[in-house]
Amino acid sequence: MHAEGDGSGAAIVRALAAAVLRTPSITVLEGTEVRRLLTENGVIAGLACIGPKGCFTLPASEIVLATGGLGGLYEATTNPSGNFGQGIMLAARAGAILADMEFVQFHPTALSSPRRPLALVSEAVRGEGALLLNENGERFMAAVPGAELASRDIVARAIDREILRGGKVFLDARRALGSGFSTRFPSIDLLCREAGIDPARELVPVRPAVHYHMGGVATDGRGRSSVPGLWVAGETACTGLHGANRLASNSLLEAAAMGMRAAQDIAGRPAYAGKQAADIATLPVPDFPAADLSPVRPVVSRHLGIVRHAEGLTGAIRDLLPLAERNGPASDPALVALAIAVFAALRAESRGAHFRDDFPEKHATATRRRLNLSDILTIAHEFSSSSHSSAGLARSA
Repeated sequence: MHAEGDGSGAAIVRALAAAVLRTPSITVLEGTEVRRLLTENGVIAGLACIGPKGCFTLPASEIVLATGGLGGLYEATTNPSGNFGQGIMLAARAGAILADMEFVQFHPTALSSPRRPLALVSEAVRGEGALLLNENGERFMAAVPGAELASRDIVARAIDREILRGGKVFLDARRALGSGFSTRFPSIDLLCREAGIDPARELVPVRPAVHYHMGGVATDGRGRSSVPGLWVAGETACTGLHGANRLASNSLLEAAAMGMRAAQDIAGRPAYAGKQAADIATLPVPDFPAADLSPVRPVVSRHLGIVRHAEGLTGAIRDLLPLAERNGPASDPALVALAIAVFAALRAESRGAHFRDDFPEKHATATRRRLNLSDILTIAHEFSSSSHSSAGLARSA
């Protein structure tokens, strides 16, 4: 699916928004956030929300979460900076099982600039022949199988190594595209020019940035979570379809297919006689504070990045656990970050987007892990309090 050169995403969002607004049965609540999912005997019963007029509840027997990713947990991301995995947090607090949380995909080439979120420079630019160079003009990917078109994790680690040694990395599209850059990639060209760069004539500074999360709320083939009445679609869900390392563009296909399956599954359900609006309205709704990512983001960026190791993962768990349990402004983002850290510490191998320099090899047999919030907190306490190394705990997990 392509539209407007490299503007497919914007075109899709415009079409979806227009379809929603012209559908009379859909009510859009702007300026409203869901802070908790309400359950009765483990079954979805409604939502606790906060809007312009304060906190309120909505009854619901079927809920679909499609809240996007968690890139905002990281300093460098192409996601909206406020996205910390809200849907994952909501589902986990309602009792849902999470899966594959360790697999966070870094896109190798985000435009390096003060802008947040970082602008994405698509693989398609490298597909047209653009090269990666360091500050000395050296093509450091030339000897790597696949070169500039190797998988995202390989290219991201190579760029990360160059930056960690104090260097800089650039994308050179001058010879491959030249004056044709603006025609082939109009959106990227505009973003570069807004940063004061002419990609037809100048090198484009790039760096890795969190772009996609393969993990999330575990779902079945119809989008159902482990909590009755809760469906999940898009990046919030973990269907397993992407494995440990999503291929470019497959997320759009998955979101469309699984969203449709979830809708069909809900439409085929008998009416549920759960709590009514009057019953939900009597439930207490705490005044949840707005999420504060400032204590969480440095920990996540430092220890849960492209390259991980036992000491850093254990340190992250020790830093994040009290924040997650404190029930303060940082609690919700810290909970999602803690899940990533625990899953990563338990995976004593390197696979896909999860790379550990203390376990650089991949196991012969692929395994997946599923944990609920209680499991995650229990394991986090074991890591946090143990006098043994996290590597030893990871081997025994």
